[in-house]
Amino acid sequence: MRFGLSVYDVSATELADLAAAAETAGFGTLWLGEHLLRPVDYHAVHPTREPEQELAARIVGPATRLTDPLVALAAAAGRTSRLQLATGIYVLPLRHPLAVARATLTLQELAEGRLLFGVGLGWLREEFEALGVPFADRAARFSEGLDILRKAWAGGPFEHHGSVYDFGPVELTAQPARIPLILGGNTAPALRRAALRADGWFASGTPSPAEALDLMARLDAAQAAAGRAVPLTTYVRASPAADITRYANAGFSQVVFWAHELCPPGPRRWDRLAAAAAELGVTEGARP
Repeated sequence: MRFGLSVYDVSATELADLAAAAETAGFGTLWLGEHLLRPVDYHAVHPTREPEQELAARIVGPATRLTDPLVALAAAAGRTSRLQLATGIYVLPLRHPLAVARATLTLQELAEGRLLFGVGLGWLREEFEALGVPFADRAARFSEGLDILRKAWAGGPFEHHGSVYDFGPVELTAQPARIPLILGGNTAPALRRAALRADGWFASGTPSPAEALDLMARLDAAQAAAGRAVPLTTYVRASPAADITRYANAGFSQVVFWAHELCPPGPRRWDRLAAAAAELGVTEGARP
């Protein structure tokens, strides 16, 4: 099993510093969550939370630092050479997939093949409304967006004619690019979608060990129903205090820890990451 880090609410400069420290400490992946903007007064609730939780501690609050993940991960790529850099999770329906394909191709070149592109449908209705993107259409935008990304990354001319996006022959790159596509989400439709269309799956939120085991069982069933020959690479966030062997026995490929739980805010906070990694048993990004 490999170990990774997940981070949100950090500046681009802080992310680059974290990436360098994470690689030195032996972590295998670094995931950056995102929102494009903060609706000042919103009522949407994240699917893994209760309304009172969202009211008590806003995911996108007044003090939240929002960072463009593709720009920030490009900076992180320049500070690292082995660490896999991942979006966890990028809200694909908010952008035109051709623009996303262009940006990810550039980032993958800078990262020398280390980008994992994690995408999801999104949940913050008011964020969609601010950008003029119909919230009710996000599933269709997401599905067609996945098709367009795959075509664009394959190299050469392609076209797309769907209910949301419609364009004639275009080309973004002459040569194919390998960009692993990671789908997030814990619902039955999300698990089926991942089993059918993804290279990997990232559990939403921070499920308890029991919830994580249930999700893996449901994902295994979805993969069997889809007739999938190559199992998905799986990622799940966990508490540093959790019994990691339970995740390994369940078949998870990688456990991801919140960076802020390992290194709370403070001066030179990432200097403490090496000690935290040693305590967890992280060695060169892998655990036997």
